[in-house]
Amino acid sequence: MPTNIFVNIPTSDLDRAKAYYTALGCDINPNFTDDNAACIVWSDDIYFMVLTREYFSTFTDKEYADPKTHAQVLLSISRDSREDVDKTIEAGVANGGTAPGDPQDYGFMYSRDLIDPDGNGVQFMWMAPEAAAKGPEAYMAEQAQA
Repeated sequence: MPTNIFVNIPTSDLDRAKAYYTALGCDINPNFTDDNAACIVWSDDIYFMVLTREYFSTFTDKEYADPKTHAQVLLSISRDSREDVDKTIEAGVANGGTAPGDPQDYGFMYSRDLIDPDGNGVQFMWMAPEAAAKGPEAYMAEQAQA
């Protein structure tokens, strides 16, 4: 079995969360979706398990941290282009999310943040394939010479 990533995030409204993430282009795996959770499919290897707050609490003895006021992890998901980053952000904002801050453009990488209606944040980013292969400094040096 390949290595997959399952990120568990809490929600106060499961139906709203499912509608929000499908508006971003995700699918829902019905085999792992019920009244307590939804399996949000980003790709063949990346999934969000959106859990009701009550159900989320059954997976840990730690106190629940409200994602609207506390950051515990920063997630970044790649997109195929700068335009795809912007389209994802636009879809999120149109469906109840917020896009705090300005886009971050480093030349070799472009990123934007998106906060879902529950306060869970995801950064969407594009990186030039050449920069990913050679490193940002080599890529930027080549761009400066061109």
